[in-house]
Amino acid sequence: MTTAPALRRRWLFADQLGPHFLDHPDQPVLLVESRAVFRRRRFHRQKAHLVLSALRHRAAELGDQAVLVRADTYAEALAQVDGPLDVCSPTSRGALDFVERQPGLEVLPHRGFVTARADFERWAGHQQGGLLMENFYRTARRVHDVLMDGDRPSGGRWNFDHENREPPPRTPTLDVPEPWLAQEDEIDAQVRRDLDRWEADGDARFVGVDGPRRFAVTRAEAVAALDRFIDHRLPTFGRYEDAMLAADPWLSHSMLSAAMNLGLLDPREAVERAEDAYRSGRAPIASVEGYVRQLMGWRDYVWHVYWHTDRTYKQSNALEAHTPLPAWFRELDADAVEARCLRDVLGQVRDMAWVHHIPRLMILGNWALQRGYDPAELTDWFHECFVDGYEWVMQPNVVGMSQHADGGFMATKPYASGGAYINRMSDYCGGCRYRPDVRVGDDACPYSAGYWWFLDRNRERLAPNRRMTQPLNGLARLRDREALVEQERMRGAAPP
Repeated sequence: MTTAPALRRRWLFADQLGPHFLDHPDQPVLLVESRAVFRRRRFHRQKAHLVLSALRHRAAELGDQAVLVRADTYAEALAQVDGPLDVCSPTSRGALDFVERQPGLEVLPHRGFVTARADFERWAGHQQGGLLMENFYRTARRVHDVLMDGDRPSGGRWNFDHENREPPPRTPTLDVPEPWLAQEDEIDAQVRRDLDRWEADGDARFVGVDGPRRFAVTRAEAVAALDRFIDHRLPTFGRYEDAMLAADPWLSHSMLSAAMNLGLLDPREAVERAEDAYRSGRAPIASVEGYVRQLMGWRDYVWHVYWHTDRTYKQSNALEAHTPLPAWFRELDADAVEARCLRDVLGQVRDMAWVHHIPRLMILGNWALQRGYDPAELTDWFHECFVDGYEWVMQPNVVGMSQHADGGFMATKPYASGGAYINRMSDYCGGCRYRPDVRVGDDACPYSAGYWWFLDRNRERLAPNRRMTQPLNGLARLRDREALVEQERMRGAAPP
């Protein structure tokens, strides 16, 4: 009678905390709490709390099955561990370089995404004219048989974006059940005491404010949050997924990105749950397709773009934007801002380390694009200030999608817009001292003016882009163009 070989101890990084990162429920585990990580970067206080809390909760769950090593660096931690060790490929190039240098450490393929890297690279090798997310998404739907009726997409269409771009209702909040929100425990209390001490000792620096933990840090919490979303909030998700309401930061969003990026949920289970809600008549196709698109479409696509591009991608700067982030923006000083939309969104980042994808793209990213903020510096800011921010997440999203710094590799045109878009998709403009339909003068909307200033600065770079022909023609017809440009130059780095 032969016995099965003993399982190697699995080193789990702090974003690999779910059961799908183990090969067996009883596999021995190594968890490492590195102080140098917090010394190296100035994270948002609530992000530091979330990651540390998740790591410690996982150690508590596993008990004697896990070894939790507290050390200054990963190298020091590994020196304290005996016996064979393996690790799933980590999510950043720096961490992958480190684990591949360690003698005797077996590095396994990545986990936690729907499409494998090798499959993406095969797909990419057959594409002509760019790696369009829509094409990747449709291929993934076919390959994984998601929202398919035979060889046709469920509902008769691949894309329900038109139904998923409605402006918000004329109410302060959506009439939907509240999202799942965390309840802190003694582990959270100890994390808070430790972070206070590290900051007082000069071992860590933070941005943003401390606050109650809102997001899941355990598998059980993540499943409860997923249940809440699927059963009560998914039906209205699609309709208002691009809307913004000052008094309702959650709307119908899942708020699962942080849990998923900690590795507590496998995106495939969320996709399966969403599809089941459609098949059983509990959620409409537009909402379900929109959610599936975010997961196995956009999230996977961003992951693969990070690995498909080379190490210089973060330094891409096709629009030659070199303005340093001003102190008020970098320090989340929302009180210095008068423009209601930017003040509110920056305040949410300060207070929660989270806003949904449209404020990120069309308020924060749009502002930075208009003002010519340095894209690499902005990428670091998003990485450090958001609970779901990681290197692989933010590089493609900021450099490519938001700032068009890759010259159009990810997006066919810049995501720049004036105050009219914000006025349509939010309730911000009604209570603002600026007017979205005015571009020059004391009450000129800084987004409306900033849009034309962005086009003026970049007109030669954008001229070859056929999708920019109409906006650039509009710029040429502006009678107040000279006054507008001078107005925005004078604004400089001052908060709007």
